[in-house]
Amino acid sequence: MTEINETISVLFVCMGNICRSPTAEGVFRHFVREAGLAERVEVDSAGTHAYHVNEPPDRRAQVAAQRRGFSMSDIRARRVQSSDFERFDYIIAMDRDNLALLTDEADTAHHSKIRLFLEFSSGHEDEVPDPYYGGAAGFERVLDLVEEASRGLLETLQKS
Repeated sequence: MTEINETISVLFVCMGNICRSPTAEGVFRHFVREAGLAERVEVDSAGTHAYHVNEPPDRRAQVAAQRRGFSMSDIRARRVQSSDFERFDYIIAMDRDNLALLTDEADTAHHSKIRLFLEFSSGHEDEVPDPYYGGAAGFERVLDLVEEASRGLLETLQKS
């Protein structure tokens, strides 16, 4: 893989920023560190809604992530801000609903930055399902999808 020569910023987005997007932030941040790119890749997450501002990730998401060696304990929920569209190079939505909300909120000049996360996966799904109202298996499924898409996204960044 080639080295990333300039700083790249990535924002993961779901609805409330307590399940899927902080999971993606924690997993991707881990992969970035393992690749020795922590100085070159900025990683953050946010929600399209302000339901859980300043709250830590859902406990079930944290437990599932910890079992796989990923830490999310320092992450706190926040809402997407208009400045995020300027600040981030990649704005990665977990599902089509949040993709639409982001596209509606962003100036057209920033639409090319907004992508679905599973575009970076080799799987057949296009959305990371929201595990909030389900059981532990839903959080494990989210981690499976996030890990694969994180590898694909990192590979894409290393090739650019």
